[in-house]
Amino acid sequence: MHDWLIVGAGFAGSVLAERIAEERGERVLVVDRREHIGGNAFDERDRAGILMHRYGPHIFHTNSEQVFQHLSRFTEWHPYEHRVLASVDGKLVPIPINRTTLNLLYGLSLQTDAEAEAFLESRAEPVAELRTSEDMVVSKVGRELYEKFFRGYTRKQWGLDPSELDKSVTARIPTRTNTDDRYFTDRFQAMPLHGYTAMFRRMLDHPLIQVETGVDYRNITPRLRPSRIVYTGPIDEYFGHRLGKLPYRSLRFEHVTLDQAQFQPVGTVNYPQDKDYTRITEYKHLTGQRAPATTITYEYPSAEGDPYYPIPRDENQALYQRYAALAEAERDVWFVGRLANYRYYNMDQVVGQALATFRRMDEHYGRAARRPQLRVVGGRAIV
Repeated sequence: MHDWLIVGAGFAGSVLAERIAEERGERVLVVDRREHIGGNAFDERDRAGILMHRYGPHIFHTNSEQVFQHLSRFTEWHPYEHRVLASVDGKLVPIPINRTTLNLLYGLSLQTDAEAEAFLESRAEPVAELRTSEDMVVSKVGRELYEKFFRGYTRKQWGLDPSELDKSVTARIPTRTNTDDRYFTDRFQAMPLHGYTAMFRRMLDHPLIQVETGVDYRNITPRLRPSRIVYTGPIDEYFGHRLGKLPYRSLRFEHVTLDQAQFQPVGTVNYPQDKDYTRITEYKHLTGQRAPATTITYEYPSAEGDPYYPIPRDENQALYQRYAALAEAERDVWFVGRLANYRYYNMDQVVGQALATFRRMDEHYGRAARRPQLRVVGGRAIV
């Protein structure tokens, strides 16, 4: 008999499963419809022995010491600062745009932040009200750089023109006047030393946690009748799409192993102007692995397939709010994570939300009186 059913074995579900079992001493069943744990962060060694990410690159970064220290209980780290180049006008230049980008692209010799800032200001176009992704970029760097770096990439990624998307999409990408070519500037930047899957495996390795993969929770909920549920899937799916489907953007991946030591100079190269794919990732840059072969992934955005990205538009947010009202009325069901909250969370944000949710659970239900004493009988933990 389980005290909790957790739907989804990704970051949200796994963090909460461990906290509930370890701190509250309650029995947890974690189910996932996929055949593995780890959600979209699942990684594995391919036939060439390369540690690769089945669902595209997952680069861990955070400014939260709490999140980093919590995950450090389940993994050691390989220091890694992600760098991305964009293929623009036949050149590979740093993205986010920085002073080096401008010098390479325009044959300039800008030497200081002030010179780069003046150059960008000379091209920026004032926008009365910043509403869309197009507004956000054009107001910062002007229309030419917007066309070169953002418009094509965004249209491929989202299937919509930037003028049709909320400003939050491109607001995530900074523009720099220095020569810092790191994609992220967070305080903590690293990759799990033995991979994400190994980290999740340790997180879920608890005598009060049972994990079942390849299972649809809807097929077992009537039988189990769990008293408490953590749901991390699409919120509209939980309610049977009764108010209509929430739009998501999906991805298709083409994984290729090459008989060469290195394919490209950095972990990821973006293709904003041409190609059907948005980017190519080479995993050995991320993991530091050394091998005579290398594995790369071509990433193709799609309107069909598993939900990856909530599409940030006002009408979609309005529909989500109606579902959120239904969720609020659900007794003993906790909706956690990117899909359940219809929000584009980074991995560290999901972990932070899960930890905060656990604190609310403790407040709501009261601290568990004590952890049950466990004894091992026949290789199994018995309460």
